Amino acid sequence: MIDIRLLRSDPDLIRENIKKKFQDEKLPLVDEVIALDERLRQVKRKGDDLRRARNEKSDQVGGLLRAGKRAEAEALKAEIGEINKGIAALGEEEKMLSARINEIMLVIPNIIDPSVPIGRDDSENVERERFLEPRVPDFPIPYHVDIIERLGGIDLEAARRVSGNGFYYLIGDFARLHSAILIYARDFMIDRGFTYCIPPFMIRGRVVNGVMSFAEMDAMMYKIEGEDLYLIGTSEHSMIGKFIDTILAKDKLPYTYTSYSPCFRKEKGAHGIEERGIYRIHQFEKQEMIVVCEPEDSPAWFEKLYRNTVDFFLSLEIPVRVLECCSGDLADLKVKSVDVEAWSPRQQKYFEVGSCSNLGDAQARRLGIRIRGEAGNYFAHTLNNTVVAPPRMLIALLENHLNPDGSVNIPKVLHPYMGGKTRLEVKNK
Repeated sequence: MIDIRLLRSDPDLIRENIKKKFQDEKLPLVDEVIALDERLRQVKRKGDDLRRARNEKSDQVGGLLRAGKRAEAEALKAEIGEINKGIAALGEEEKMLSARINEIMLVIPNIIDPSVPIGRDDSENVERERFLEPRVPDFPIPYHVDIIERLGGIDLEAARRVSGNGFYYLIGDFARLHSAILIYARDFMIDRGFTYCIPPFMIRGRVVNGVMSFAEMDAMMYKIEGEDLYLIGTSEHSMIGKFIDTILAKDKLPYTYTSYSPCFRKEKGAHGIEERGIYRIHQFEKQEMIVVCEPEDSPAWFEKLYRNTVDFFLSLEIPVRVLECCSGDLADLKVKSVDVEAWSPRQQKYFEVGSCSNLGDAQARRLGIRIRGEAGNYFAHTLNNTVVAPPRMLIALLENHLNPDGSVNIPKVLHPYMGGKTRLEVKNK
């Protein structure tokens, strides 16, 4: 959500930003909100005038009664009654106008950073850099589920009977590897100075509206029937919500958290759910990082956050690249975003394993997250980034550490978390 004062003072900037995001259908909203905002200010001024008039007449009523002029006092009371009706009517109009303005402001996209490349969709994202040489093996790499099944590590059929497509049972050493990665990710981020947190896995509607756009919510969130509660799609949602309606002390900033949670997603839309696979699923676990900081510090934190993910994957000896998201691929609240992609030897291309975003003050403005300043309070900036999201990243680990005999080498950094085990062996050869 942008500052309405910016829209008043520079509507052309807002229009140009909408065009850069290829959302021309939203251009009429700028003129609509300008007109509504002007009418709202008129209504407020008229209400203030009526309240002043009512106060003056109320004072006069007392004087008339003391002077014994009861008839005149009653006439004045009648006038006050009509004024009160006018104030009430203006109050209702003010509520209606404010609600519509807020509705529009929630869908007008945030101002993107000048460094964001202009493009319509993810096909026009721009590669920033690559790390480690991609591996091209001299033997065929099976589909990831085939690798896991040979390791005795998954049961999709039972999960399908119990829950449907998009769910899984992870078993044995493979399930242990899944947990080992999350625990290692936790320790990796703690070593980088982040505070570990396990947040609520359900959040209220106001928090949902504060952390994401309606389009994202509709495509992602599961609502608890009969409750004002939603299952989180990522722990960022409840971690940013932790600061709702707070005024932060400057000397406490920045807040840097790394959080674990299960994640639940409907995955509506073009991608859909795989019938056989664990790349796009309804339920998974993730280690996240979030930062709440001073506005001027958010660009530097953005660079630090995505590099944390790069370094994490490099420690697992998995080649990655970083893609700069173009304007049309940015969600409405985002100022800037990059995707971290891991190398797939089977497909011989990169695929997304994490996303880092700077949201400026958009979430803070929606949720009322302010910093106490000497000249008045102002909105904080918020950022988030994926450390790791197994089982998706496990696909990259399996493919990049697969041996010709079907066994999988466990990266050295994970050995302590696997009880010293260095390899996953094929079951029932």
